[in-house]
Amino acid sequence: MGWFIFLLVAVAVVAAVFWARKHFRQEIERAKRINRANKNN
Repeated sequence: MGWFIFLLVAVAVVAAVFWARKHFRQEIERAKRINRANKNN
């Protein structure tokens, strides 16, 4: 039974990562640009 729970957790993590990448890519790019600007100043 433990491997089944592990499998469910693994699938949930992968799905969460894909969802986050799809929805937060713009936010991450904006944060990277802001961080670069701050480092240059």
